[in-house]
Amino acid sequence: MAKSGVSSSRRGFLISVGTGSVAAAAAAVSAVAPETVSEADQNDQRSKRGYRVSEHINKYYRTTRV
Repeated sequence: MAKSGVSSSRRGFLISVGTGSVAAAAAAVSAVAPETVSEADQNDQRSKRGYRVSEHINKYYRTTRV
């Protein structure tokens, strides 16, 4: 069996670098505190969503009449 040319210490180093970077990314993500949204803000955001009839939509409806 031929030796591959890559030493085991190099493999160990690359594995540890990969594992360390994943751990650092997980720590950075968990360190960020989520924003708390008050109930009033949630109700305000809910009222902004959904279907609203505007002048632009009324013009469209007028153009589609047969």
